Amino acid sequence: MTTALRPEDPPPSRWEMPDPSRADDSGVVAIGADLEPGTLLAAYRAGLFPMPIRKRTLGWWSPDPRGVLPLDGLKVSRSLRRSCSRYEVTVDTSFSSVVQACADPRRPHGWIDDSIVDAYQRLHDLGWVHSVETWTPEGELVGGLYGVAIGGLFAGESMFSHATDASKVALVHLVDRLLRGGGVLLDVQWTTDHLASLGAVDVPRPEYLERLAEAVALPQITAFHPTDPGDDPG
Repeated sequence: MTTALRPEDPPPSRWEMPDPSRADDSGVVAIGADLEPGTLLAAYRAGLFPMPIRKRTLGWWSPDPRGVLPLDGLKVSRSLRRSCSRYEVTVDTSFSSVVQACADPRRPHGWIDDSIVDAYQRLHDLGWVHSVETWTPEGELVGGLYGVAIGGLFAGESMFSHATDASKVALVHLVDRLLRGGGVLLDVQWTTDHLASLGAVDVPRPEYLERLAEAVALPQITAFHPTDPGDDPG
């Protein structure tokens, strides 16, 4: 299903979002609740995101420090620039395929189960969640990412790669779209070595929450208008 240009507001959550400062040392703020669209949007606006603690226990997280990729600080190596010219990139053309690839149970530390897939599909259908897809010239999907867009925030959730630099190319394209479309904050949750090599930095939770409040108050990012037909790999 193609997402709307203007996101559709779901019914509000029946849950009250907890204070992120209540997080334990691991970053867990609370457990339980649900994955309804209204709950997810309220959580992201409050600085929280969902991830299971154990297979059947839903946790709500607010790491301190928080991983952020400054939009003006993306590090693009020469080899990555060459990779960008080898692939074709689209947005929101194969959302379900991207999420399913990210949810592949064979991936190390995989945690995306059917309930997560269904929840983000619903948010995608409402226009709040978007994917970036990387394709070979032959039309094979080899990489991508997805995340939540609220105001000037893009909260990255997961990415996958089945070819050299394919997920990195999607990230380069995402950053370019955010810069042109009104994005101001790219949340990557934790600064892994992989993301740090691309420019991600750690931000203390209080600073992140201040920047978050400013970002979600902005007009909705226009970076995810339907991809031009000429960009569709067919």
